[in-house]
Order: sequence, then C-alpha cells, then structure tokens
Amino acid sequence: MMGGGGGGQQQLQELSQQLQEIQQQIEALEEEIDGLETESDEIDEAIEAIETLESGSTVQVPLGGDAYLRAEVQDIDEVIVGLGGGYSAEQEQGDAIETLEAKQDTVGEEIEGVEAQIEELEDESTQIEEKAQQLQQQQMQQQMAQMQEQEGDDE
Repeated sequence: MMGGGGGGQQQLQELSQQLQEIQQQIEALEEEIDGLETESDEIDEAIEAIETLESGSTVQVPLGGDAYLRAEVQDIDEVIVGLGGGYSAEQEQGDAIETLEAKQDTVGEEIEGVEAQIEELEDESTQIEEKAQQLQQQQMQQQMAQMQEQEGDDE
C-alpha cells in the first residue's frame, strides 16, 4: 500500500513542475504585452506629433545613446513612416497617420492574442491545481485508512 502513496507524491511533484512552467510562460507573455503596450504608446505619441506639429516647429531628434539634437521641421506634409521589415516610405501627413493607426490596430490585436494565451494558461493552471488538491485529499484519505487498519490490527 505504501508504494501507491509514493506514486502520488511523484504525481504531485510533476504537477508542481507543470505549474512552475506555466507561471514562467505567463511571465514571458506579460513581458511581451509590456513591450507591445510601449510600442502602442510610441505610436500614439507619433500620431499626436504629426497632428500637432507645423512646418518650422523645433523638435528634438534622438541620435541614440540618450543624445538629442534640436532640428527644425522643414515640411510636416511629408512624413517618413516605417512599414515593417526595415522598409520606410515617405507619405503625406494624412496617409502617415492612417498607416500609424493601422499599426496601432495590429498591435492591439497582438495584445488581445497574447492576453488570450495568458487566459488559456491560467485556466490550465487552475485545472492542474484542482488535480493536485484531489491527489492530496486522496493521499490523506489513504493515510487515514492505513492508520485505522493499523489500529484495528493492534487490538
């Protein structure tokens, strides 16, 4: 009878390891969401800048390494927008905003997809936790039954 209890312990350890792996996956997905939300915020800022800046405005242009250069916007009507895959295109102000809004939609869909993955993992985690609780209860019942058997044999 003791061998069965040992198998239950092994199952509990396996379930615990599965829970840890799921938690790590959830944390990685949450980091991915953070990155996507940062990208979304940057797109919002770009759209706002395109909508509010005028030709002749002074802006700070990032050079990298936290270094900036003041520059004058020569023509706000022509905006260079990244299209993805390392490609960019010069677009009129309205088209640039539309391109950025489309990017924003794509990022929003990606966030929803990752959130759905997290939800699935959380559901799986809940099921594993319930299974682990059932195993623990079974083990306790077996131990109680064994103790009662031993008490009965002692009499």
